[in-house]
Amino acid sequence: MTVAAKNAELRRPYSDLRDHLKALEEAGLLLTVDVPINKDTELHPLVRWQFRGGIPEEGRKAFLFTNVTDSKGRKYDMPVVVGAMAASPQVYSVGMGCALDKLSEKWVQAFNRPIAPVEVTDASCHEMIVEGAGLDVPGQGLDGLPVPISTPGWDNAPYLTNANFITRDPETGVQNVGNYRGQIKSPRRLGMNTSIELRTGGYIHWKKWQALGKPMPCAVAVGGPPAVQYAAVQKVPEALDELAVAGGLVGGPINVVRCRTVDILVPAEAEIVIEGYVSTEYLEPEGPFGESHGYVNLQEFNGVMEVTCITRRRDAIYSSFISQVSPSESSGIRRPAHTMVFLQHLRDVLGIKGVINVSLHEPLTNIRKVCVIQLQRDTPNTEVWRALYGAAALQRASGKLVIAVNDDIDPENADALLWALAFRSKPHLDMQIIEHKDGGHGPRDHVRGSEDSALLIDATLKQDYPPVSLPRREFMERAREIWEDTLGLQKLRPETPWFGYSLGDWSEELERQAELAVRGDYWETGKIAAQRRRSDVEMNTEVARDDDGES
Repeated sequence: MTVAAKNAELRRPYSDLRDHLKALEEAGLLLTVDVPINKDTELHPLVRWQFRGGIPEEGRKAFLFTNVTDSKGRKYDMPVVVGAMAASPQVYSVGMGCALDKLSEKWVQAFNRPIAPVEVTDASCHEMIVEGAGLDVPGQGLDGLPVPISTPGWDNAPYLTNANFITRDPETGVQNVGNYRGQIKSPRRLGMNTSIELRTGGYIHWKKWQALGKPMPCAVAVGGPPAVQYAAVQKVPEALDELAVAGGLVGGPINVVRCRTVDILVPAEAEIVIEGYVSTEYLEPEGPFGESHGYVNLQEFNGVMEVTCITRRRDAIYSSFISQVSPSESSGIRRPAHTMVFLQHLRDVLGIKGVINVSLHEPLTNIRKVCVIQLQRDTPNTEVWRALYGAAALQRASGKLVIAVNDDIDPENADALLWALAFRSKPHLDMQIIEHKDGGHGPRDHVRGSEDSALLIDATLKQDYPPVSLPRREFMERAREIWEDTLGLQKLRPETPWFGYSLGDWSEELERQAELAVRGDYWETGKIAAQRRRSDVEMNTEVARDDDGES
C-alpha cells in the first residue's frame, strides 16, 4: 500500500456514515427521535418493534436517537443510530449504492475484483484521542460510549454489536475484519467473541498469536463506511482482506490510517476506533447475550481486550445493530452476499445446470439453517441432487434443511414451500438425511452431543401437473383493477401464487372448454359430456386420453 499525502479532506469514491445517513433521510428511511430514550431499557426494544410488530418489510427504517440517557440518569452527548445498515432491503440498497436487483452482481464484482486500501496520514477518526492514563478519567474510556443493552432482561451488560474487530495474521501480515459482539466490562476492558464454529479470521489469528506466546494486537472500528460494514459480516477467503472486498464494492480503495498504539490499519472515516491487545493467555466469562439464532447464548469463556487507546471523530455517532431473533438488521446485512456465495458455488464452482436462484430463509432461522434452491423444470434428477448435496456441504454451520423446488414456487413464502413439500415430494423417495453435520450456530445440545445432520428434500416436479387452481392472470388483474380503482379498497399485496398457470398436464380440448366457459358457452361442453356417457367405469375414474393428448 502506498502512503497518500496528508489531506484532511480525503478524496474517496464511497460514502461514510454521515453521507449514508443523509441519503437515508432524503429517501424517507431515517426516523430521528429527539425525546429522551434510555439506552439500557428502551432503545433496542423500541427499534425491535418494527421487526416484531407486523410492520411490512418496506416500512422499516433506521432510527437516530439524539437524546440518549441510561438507567443511572446519565445523558450522553453522542447520538446513537440503529438499523442504518440493513433495517430493510431498501436501507441496504441505499448503503450499497445500487438497486436491489443489482446486489448479487455487485457482490460478485467485489469478490472477484478486490481493491487494496490506501494508507493516509490524516484521518477524521483521529480528531479526538484518549490513551494511557487518560482512559481512567470518568467518561473518557469505554464508559463514555452510549452502548445500548441489546436484550434487556437477559444480557448481562451493554455489548458492541456493530463492531468491526480488525486483526492481523502474524505470519502473512494480512488483516481480517470481522463483526463480533464485545461486552463492555470496564472502562478499559472489552470482551471479544469470535464465533469459533464459523472459523472466523479473528479466531484463526488469535490462535497464531497464542502459538507465539504474545497478546494479539486488535482494533475495533465502530461506524465505518457502509461498504466496510457490509464486507465485515461476510465469509471471505482467509487470505483476502475484507477492506479490499469493500474497495471492490465501491470500485476504489478504502482510506485507512495506522492506529496509535497497535500495528493495525483502520478505516480513516470510522466514527470511533478502540485499540488494544487481546490476551492469548487468559479467557474470561462472557455472556449471556441474545444471539442471532433466536435464543440467549449463555456464558462462555471468551477473549478479553485491554484497551490502550480510543480515538473518535469530534462529533462522533455511535452505531449499533439490531440482532437476536430474525428478521433483524444482523440477518439483513448478511443475507444478500451469503445468497450470492451459495448461488455462485452451485453454478460456477460445481457447474450445476438449471440452478435459477438460492434463497436463505431469514425469519427466525437466521439465513443459515434453511436453504431453498430454485431449479428449471427440465433439470435432470442427478443435477437436482448435486445441488442439494453442494448446498449442504458449503459451510459448516449452514444447510440443515435444504429444499429443491421449481421456479413457480416462491422460496420466500413458507406456505408455498409447504405446498411443494406436500404435493411434489414423497418422503421415502425424495428425502435423504446426511449425518455428521456440524451443529454450528445455535443453542448447545448437552444431551445428544454437538453433531447434527442435514435433511435434503427434492420437492421439484417429477412429471407434468394440472394447472394451479386459481383464475388465470388476466382475470385476476382485471379483478384487482376493480378492487383498487373502482371500489377504492386498500392496495393489494399479491402473494405467490396469485394466479393460475399450467404445469404441463393440460390438453387442447380442456383449454377449449375453459374458453367456452368464460364466454358463457358452457352448454356446449355439457352436450359433449352427455355424448360420452359410460356405464363400464367406477366413480372417480380419470377420463382416458388418446395419442394426441385430447380427451
